[in-house]
Amino acid sequence: MILQRTLENKTILWLQNSNQYLIVQPIVAEIISLLNNQVTKEEIITALSDKNSTTNHKLSVIIDDISRLLTSPSKEKPNNYLVKKPQLFQYQSYYKINDVIIHVHYSTEYERFLVHPKFAHLETSKPEGKIDSFHVYSNDQHISFSINNEVIETWLLKDVHFFQGKFSMKIVEHMHQKIEDEWLGVFHASAISNGTSSMLFLGDSGNGKSTSLALLQANGFTCLADDFVPVAAKNKHIYSFPSAISIKKNSLQTLLPIYPELENSAEYHFKRLNKIVRYIVPNNNDYKQNLPCKALVFIKYKKDSDLAISKISNLNALEQLVPDSWLSPKIENASIFLDWFLKIPCYQLTYSDNTKMINTVTKIFNDDL
Repeated sequence: MILQRTLENKTILWLQNSNQYLIVQPIVAEIISLLNNQVTKEEIITALSDKNSTTNHKLSVIIDDISRLLTSPSKEKPNNYLVKKPQLFQYQSYYKINDVIIHVHYSTEYERFLVHPKFAHLETSKPEGKIDSFHVYSNDQHISFSINNEVIETWLLKDVHFFQGKFSMKIVEHMHQKIEDEWLGVFHASAISNGTSSMLFLGDSGNGKSTSLALLQANGFTCLADDFVPVAAKNKHIYSFPSAISIKKNSLQTLLPIYPELENSAEYHFKRLNKIVRYIVPNNNDYKQNLPCKALVFIKYKKDSDLAISKISNLNALEQLVPDSWLSPKIENASIFLDWFLKIPCYQLTYSDNTKMINTVTKIFNDDL
């Protein structure tokens, strides 16, 4: 199955077999449509040769490449890894998220390091109500994760970030009472709220997403999520995620006057990501909060630069967004995602002056740009 949308003389395709989004030229879209309707290669060459300056040989090569793409299997492959669940877990913590209690058992300090720093501010010593039991354990090659004695999945240690993503997804499911199929996707972004709508900040690691979020929450905005931003399928709202805001070393000088607690807060070295971070507690007191999305902002802090804000193409935004996101493989959700995403205003914001950045974000929220 293929979904198709047209924007700016380009075609956006979603391929169900690989859950892949492609932006292609009209000739490629036409070939895909014909192949999808079981038209033979020879018939396609005949149909297109009179309409295009492309040679028959080149058309043949293009059709072969597209055919392979359309029949390529899903990237997701089942694994047969097995990690024996230990009898003894060295660490355990209760985390309270609104009225949800999650009891996490860690087999060693290693597993605890992968999860606890982001959620330490949610830890409680007096759990009450329904409790879900999470267990995290590993051996020298793999890591496993189970909920209420049901194994969710097992990963190679080199893919431990997939475990962290799945763990966060299960927290989202439990706190918002929505199963995975009810989500459009999860974006690698930061999200803020002005109380009536939300805004997403995107960009490569180190561009200043989390620092901008910390500055904004100190200036009247609410932190909805940092690094892991879930979007629901039914209402297309941005939903809260309760992890702390991660702050890299090079942002400490900017943020210490606002968050003096950073001076003595614990420091965590994530070697795989080659970064050292500390954490700021989000100012969100209602993790049930969910709001429509006002805009997507690709943000970049650039020392000594003038503030520059401009609208960018949704096609450009899509190309930047997709590689770092988890997007639902359900055809209904993929269709909703495309229709939703292609209507959202997208901006590129470069800044060095924090006050100007905050004022500009305020203007976007107020439709005052």
